[in-house]
Amino acid sequence: MTSHILIRSLDRSAMIFLIVVAAVALAVPILNLAVPESSALHVPTYLVALFGKYICYALLALSIDLIWGYCGILSLGHGAFFALGGYAMGMYLMRQIGTRGVYADPVLPDFMVFLNWKELPYYWYGFQHFPYAVLMIVAVPGALAFVFGWLAFRSRVTGVYLSIITQALTYALMLGFFRNNFGFGGNNGLTDFKDLLGFNVQAESTRNVLFSISCVALMLGFLVCRAIVTSKFGKVLIAIRDAEARTRFLGYRVESYKLFVFTLSACMAGIAGALYVPQVGIINPGEFAPGNSIEAVIWVAVGGRGTLTGAALGAVLVNYGKTYFTSGVLAPYWLFMLGSLFIGVTLLLPRGVIGTLHHWTALRRARVSAAAEDGVREPLPAE
Repeated sequence: MTSHILIRSLDRSAMIFLIVVAAVALAVPILNLAVPESSALHVPTYLVALFGKYICYALLALSIDLIWGYCGILSLGHGAFFALGGYAMGMYLMRQIGTRGVYADPVLPDFMVFLNWKELPYYWYGFQHFPYAVLMIVAVPGALAFVFGWLAFRSRVTGVYLSIITQALTYALMLGFFRNNFGFGGNNGLTDFKDLLGFNVQAESTRNVLFSISCVALMLGFLVCRAIVTSKFGKVLIAIRDAEARTRFLGYRVESYKLFVFTLSACMAGIAGALYVPQVGIINPGEFAPGNSIEAVIWVAVGGRGTLTGAALGAVLVNYGKTYFTSGVLAPYWLFMLGSLFIGVTLLLPRGVIGTLHHWTALRRARVSAAAEDGVREPLPAE
C-alpha cells in the first residue's frame, strides 16, 4: 500500500529529480576515489564536503517548502530545528573523542575541562550511544516544534505574527547557546571531531559515504513530502493555505493538520542539521542566527514555492552563488546581492524558477490544446 502511494505520487519531474540526485550520489564519490588527481574529471575531497553541505541545505529547503509552499506557514525560525539536530550529532561526536582530546579527559569534552566543569551535565547522558543520538536528532526538534506549534496554532496565530514568533524563538535559542554555562561550548560551539561509528570523519572514504547518505536522505525526504502533498491530506493542506477560515468551516481540524506538518518539517530540518555537522566539522550558535532562517526562505522563493524540486534547486543555486561570490572582491556585497535576488524574484518571477517553468509549460499545453480543438470543425452539410 505504501509503495503504491509513493509510485502514484511521482510524476515526470519528480522522477527526473530522483534520478539526478541518485546519479550525483554515485558520480561524486567515484570521481573522487577512482579518478586520479591528475585527471580533469577528478573531484577534490574538499568539494565532496562542500557538495554535501549543499545537499543538506536542499533537505532543509524541502522542509520549509512543505509548510510554506503547501500549508502557508511562513517559518522564519527553521534554522533553530536545523541547529538542534546539528548539536545532537555534535554531542555524539564529542563523546567519541574520549582521551584523544587536548585535556585527555575520558568523559568531559575539552571545553568543559577548560571551563572547570566537574561532571558531565545530565542532558549529555546517553550521547555516547549512536542510536540514542539518532533518536535525539529527530525527537528534540520534533518535540520543540510540537509544543510551539500546539500553542501557536491552538491560539490561531497566523501570518506575519507567526513568522515573527518563530524568529523570536530561534533568536532566544541563539542567545542561550552562546552562554558558556549552557553546556554546549558557548561561542566556540562543538568541534574537533574524530570518529563517527568508528570511522575517521576526516578520511576521504568517510566524507564520500556521508555525501551519499545525505543524497539518500534528500531523496527519502522528497518522497515523503511528495507522498503527502499529492494525497488527500495534501489537498487539505493546500485548502488551508488558500482559505483557512473556509476549510475550518467545512469541519476540518485545521490546527491538527498544521501541527502535524510543522512537526514533520522540524524533524526533517533536524536530520539535515545532523548530516551537515560531520561534513562541515563544527556546530556553533551562529547556526541559530535569524538571518540563516531568512536566507533559507529565500532559497525556496528563488527555486519555486510549492514545487519541492524548486526548493531543493534553489538551495543549491543560491549557496553555490554564495560560495562563488564570497571568495572574491564581491564578498562584502554578498548580502546586498542576496537581497536584490529576493526582490528581483519576487517582482519578476513570483513563482520562482521551477514554478515559472511549470507555469509556462502549462500555458503552452493549453494553447496547443486550444489550437487542436479549433482545428476540429464540424463537417459542412452536403450541397
